[in-house]
Amino acid sequence: MGHTIKGQKPLLARVRRIKGQAAAIERALEEGQECMAVLQQIAAIRGAVNGLMAEVLEGHLREHLLLDDVAGRESDPDRQQEVDQVMRIVRSYLK
Repeated sequence: MGHTIKGQKPLLARVRRIKGQAAAIERALEEGQECMAVLQQIAAIRGAVNGLMAEVLEGHLREHLLLDDVAGRESDPDRQQEVDQVMRIVRSYLK
């Protein structure tokens, strides 16, 4: 997975934020915080995981479907538009 290695630093930063959010949920539950606070933290972590998923998925699509040198093909503008469209739909779904 070349795209996850190239973009490793920002992806790891996202994962570390998610770990921090999960730890905050754990603390909130241990401390008996109000349900609304816990629900807000759960919603935040869901958004963070969805953002991570979109980032890795977009990298995958662009890396593996749009590479200029895949099977000796040149970059296809129609393919680029298709990937852009798929990513808009996926990002909309993940919100």
